[in-house]
Amino acid sequence: MKLSIITINLNNRNGLQKTINSVVAQSFRDFEWIVIDGGSTDGSRELIEQNAKRFVYWVSEPDKGIYNAMNKGMARATGDYLLFMNSGDWLCNETSLERCFAHEFNADVMYGDCFLHFSNHDVACRYPSPLTFEFLYNNCLSHSSSFIRREMLVEEGYDENMRVASDYEFWLKLVSSNGSFCHLDEFVSVYDASGISSTNHELLKVERERLLAKYIPQMVQADYARLKDMQTRLSDAQVKGVLQYGHKKKLYHKLITASLVLCRFFDKYFR
Repeated sequence: MKLSIITINLNNRNGLQKTINSVVAQSFRDFEWIVIDGGSTDGSRELIEQNAKRFVYWVSEPDKGIYNAMNKGMARATGDYLLFMNSGDWLCNETSLERCFAHEFNADVMYGDCFLHFSNHDVACRYPSPLTFEFLYNNCLSHSSSFIRREMLVEEGYDENMRVASDYEFWLKLVSSNGSFCHLDEFVSVYDASGISSTNHELLKVERERLLAKYIPQMVQADYARLKDMQTRLSDAQVKGVLQYGHKKKLYHKLITASLVLCRFFDKYFR
């Protein structure tokens, strides 16, 4: 089983150094590594040149954006599975890949868990097993913890007309064509949550809504929108979160709990 790691970068030398340090430290070695730099001017190219012997291919030249760079890397890949480990992302520890490939790889996408890295804290992100469309309707898998069977991507690649949601389109297309997903119960990577797809929320919302309209019937979308609204207001997690504070015996906790239960009652019997 051969893995192709693809790293894209643009003027993020410090983040690229983190990624390089992480991949170099891996105990698992059956991978090739491809680096696509968009013509950086911050010293990234020099860093790549210093580590050139570690890569089967690298280039530093202007590109047309994130997905153009990812497609360029994909075109050079020869592995059975692809892992997009972009600059600023890193693997959780030295045995991350070894632990993942100790599992049997038999699905189009083998996805593990990740940490989302913010400027002052990390958030653990555990994905559901099995994966459901309800989850994908509201969320997206992390590239840096998803191993994608190469032939599922190389034929069409990512849509370069989209700026931040082309990877989300890939998940939707794979689901609609009955592609297979398998959860790895492993924390694989730490994802840098400062990138454009994580911080440009309005653009992401616009592109996601366009894709949902393209791939999902309007009636189904309406059902999921209603479900999302109900979950936001009346989810078990909200009730559970309030009940966890019950031991403090504060009046406002009891009032909030009673209100949520009452809302659920009216929603169930009178809506």
